[in-house]
Amino acid sequence: MNEMAILSSRGALQAGLDIEHSRASIGFTWQGFDEMDEVSGDGSAELLDDGSIEIEFAFRNGDKADLTARRNSSSTAC
Repeated sequence: MNEMAILSSRGALQAGLDIEHSRASIGFTWQGFDEMDEVSGDGSAELLDDGSIEIEFAFRNGDKADLTARRNSSSTAC
């Protein structure tokens, strides 16, 4: 089982992941703890034709987040 940690201004989530994947997508279920409360859910990520990644992350019986990530083409160093 893989692990992930997510930090935000509203708290932190630490969870284990079970992953299934194909060439352009990945699906996962997860379970872990959010500020000491046991939580679980599922999600997916898909590589789109334009090179961006579309991500869906959901808590079981609760909130859901849809995200899109795009590569920054700027050549300026951060």
